[in-house]
Amino acid sequence: MTMKPILPFLSVGLLFLGACGLEKPPASLKFPDDKKEAAAPAPDAAPAAAAPAASEAPADPKLAAGKTVYDASCAGCHEASMMGAPKPGDKAAWSARIPQGLEVITKKSLDGFQGKVGMMPAKGGNASLTNEQVSSAVAFMVDKSK
Repeated sequence: MTMKPILPFLSVGLLFLGACGLEKPPASLKFPDDKKEAAAPAPDAAPAAAAPAASEAPADPKLAAGKTVYDASCAGCHEASMMGAPKPGDKAAWSARIPQGLEVITKKSLDGFQGKVGMMPAKGGNASLTNEQVSSAVAFMVDKSK
């Protein structure tokens, strides 16, 4: 009999816990240092001319598949440089990674790692991705960053 009053609270508590899951990482964990940065327009206010070039799929089928995976699963962290994630196309950020080779970068992306400049959970935290999908996304990012 004492369990009945607890049941509604338990149900509500579980609902809130389920809603706390992080399906997509926040856009950024950085806070503005001064009022100039706080007054700057949001990154969503990018010029319309840049959008078509960014949405073009690569001609190589593996890179095109990688772009699809990247857009759906990787961009949330990599575009915001969360936890040290390098943005595709940022040659400086990729300059120490690319010489390691595609196999090493892919293995670290599959297994996860923690290093001096950041960390990455296994498969970017998306366990539903196949090894081939992660490999394609890595190939896309490396190709864009050469």
